Amino acid sequence: MSLENNDPPPLHNQLCYAIYTAGIAIQRAYKPLLDGLGLTYPQYLVLNVLWSKDEQTVGAIARALALESSTLTPLLKRLEASGLLRRTRDLSNERHVVIALTGEGRALQHKAGCLSDALLAASAETPQRLAALNRDVRHLRNAIYSQIGGWDAPA
Repeated sequence: MSLENNDPPPLHNQLCYAIYTAGIAIQRAYKPLLDGLGLTYPQYLVLNVLWSKDEQTVGAIARALALESSTLTPLLKRLEASGLLRRTRDLSNERHVVIALTGEGRALQHKAGCLSDALLAASAETPQRLAALNRDVRHLRNAIYSQIGGWDAPA
C-alpha cells in the first residue's frame, strides 16, 4: 500500500502495530498467571531460555532474546535475589558471567505450562492455527533480521 504523499498508513493498517499490540494482548492474558508465579513477562522469557539450556552466559541469553546485555543485567539480578538463578564468573574467562537455574527456578518450568492454555483460551483459536501463526511470524522476523544486518534472529 503506497500513498502518493508518502504519509504512513493509519495504524490499523500497519503490520508492525498489529504485531506490537498482539504482543501486549498476549502479555495481558499471561499476567494473572505470571503474577501467581511471582514473575514479570521479561523474567519469564529469561527463565524460558534457561529451561531450554541451563548454564548460559549473559551474552548468550541476551542474543536469544534480542536484548542488550546491559538491559538484561538488572533483570538477572532480580531473578537471583528471588532465588531462581545464580550468577557466577566463568572460570575459563572471567569477563563472562554464567547464569544457571537453581532448583526453585527449574521447578517453575512445570508450573508455567499453563500459559499456553491461557493463550488458547483467550484467543479462541486452535492449537494448529496458533502454531501456523507462530511459524509465519517467526519467518517474517527471520527475513527482516537477514536484511537489516548487525543482528541475528533470536531463538
